[in-house]
Amino acid sequence: MNAGVEWANPPSNLSLLSNEVHVWRVTLDIDATIVRSLFATLCATEKQRAERFYLQLHGDRFIVSRGVLRQVLASYLQIQPNEVDFSYNSHGKPSLVVADKEPLRFNVSHSQELALIAVTQNCDVGVDLEYIRNDFPCQEIAERFFSPTEVAVLRSLPPHLQITAFFNCWTRKEAFIKATGKGLSLPLDKFDVSLTPGEPAKLLYTSWDESEAQLWTLQEIIPDAGYVGAIAVPRNNWCIQQYKYDF
Repeated sequence: MNAGVEWANPPSNLSLLSNEVHVWRVTLDIDATIVRSLFATLCATEKQRAERFYLQLHGDRFIVSRGVLRQVLASYLQIQPNEVDFSYNSHGKPSLVVADKEPLRFNVSHSQELALIAVTQNCDVGVDLEYIRNDFPCQEIAERFFSPTEVAVLRSLPPHLQITAFFNCWTRKEAFIKATGKGLSLPLDKFDVSLTPGEPAKLLYTSWDESEAQLWTLQEIIPDAGYVGAIAVPRNNWCIQQYKYDF
């Protein structure tokens, strides 16, 4: 996946095949009237969360992220957005509570003014998105959380590539642990991912099972200039469709 891949308008008869991952790009900074309409579709708990943000900008972005997630999932399920119901596992990963429907899996990530929503059928998925911050203490954070192999690769790169390499690594690791459903209970330094800019995203090694890396696919996602993202899926025979969400 590269930055030149187009984000298409979704088809009117939206459907999700068993070997597909649909990724939606969502702009979070939108007109206040649309924010209010999305707020009305949220459940009571989501509304309370939105109202607890100190800055209205952050609360509005949360509302848009959750509201659009409901809109997108409802379009697949052919129900109303306020009928979408979620449950959460012990690590906080959400899933759908749906009766008599094809099981959908999803994951969401947002950073700054963009969000990504990934949707699959009968297959777990993880997605992560980060805005590239040039002032971020990459070396210090890498030494604290990344594996020794990843830290060594990061240090070996020219300085002008290290920031992007760090965020490549971070998003790929986050997408993987989100797909497993284990969150940060899975230590980030116990598995290796590729991170060198220009090289394909890949899960290289897991300390608990050396064969597991062959079962996973990582894919780079670049929704816009200045951002980097990744998707993780526990299988190899899948294809990706990228859609932009229009209000």
